[in-house]
Amino acid sequence: MRKVFGTIFVSLGFVVAVSAGLMPLAKPAYSADMTARLTELANGSWRSEADKARNDYRHPVETLNFFGINDHMSVVELSPSGGWYMEILAPLLKDRGIYYAAGFSRSDTSDYAKRMIKVMDDKIASHPDLYGKVRITPLRPPATETAADPIAPEGSADMVLTFRNIHNWLASGTFPEILARAHKALKPGGVLGVVEHRADPAAPVDEKAKSGYVNEAYIIGVIEKAGFKLEAASEINANPKDDHNHPKGVWTLPPTYSLGDQDRAKYQAIGESDRMTLKFRKI
Repeated sequence: MRKVFGTIFVSLGFVVAVSAGLMPLAKPAYSADMTARLTELANGSWRSEADKARNDYRHPVETLNFFGINDHMSVVELSPSGGWYMEILAPLLKDRGIYYAAGFSRSDTSDYAKRMIKVMDDKIASHPDLYGKVRITPLRPPATETAADPIAPEGSADMVLTFRNIHNWLASGTFPEILARAHKALKPGGVLGVVEHRADPAAPVDEKAKSGYVNEAYIIGVIEKAGFKLEAASEINANPKDDHNHPKGVWTLPPTYSLGDQDRAKYQAIGESDRMTLKFRKI
């Protein structure tokens, strides 16, 4: 997969400029020390070889640098799932910062929630020296409840991050609630960092993202209406090999391979999905 590391800094007319190819790409300066530290963590011995292999598709060092992370921040990761990014974020923040894993509520008795909570608990227990300070908070209440504890204390977080989750929240209709919880947790001017499967901009907008792909201009509008301002966009996680048109949507591609062995070599050659990488500020 060809790696593209350009960054677009946003002003009025962003969507038009990008689609017309008029906006120049710039490379912001990143701390050499932070880059070295993130590189060390992304290749840490505690990470499985399979997880480290996905660095080539997910570009965690470049992505976290783009969002402006440092080791003394209070950072919330929304729906960390199996903890792929937690393996980098928790060790980074354990001494000087705070890492919140905002996932399922422990009061959620659904089988899937219990399974994902166990995954998180097992990961923490496997390396208490790295993950022992992780603070697990509920992203939203289970269906049986009407309220939930905050994802982080109100106005305390420097950064809230979400990686490839928005399509699920659009499908479930929970995205407005989750955006509101993120906005409430962030400090004024705090960063909302988004990585998401990117739809073909020429395709009709699907507000439910049934294919797993999300229209970039549409989702920028939704997020900005929730009290954020787009500051920059990056092509760090772009994949020009992905034509966004697959029998089982984004899940046709690795790592899911929804078609099993059918055309597996073809989809392996494409790699993981084309993705938008967006940096917002709370306003």
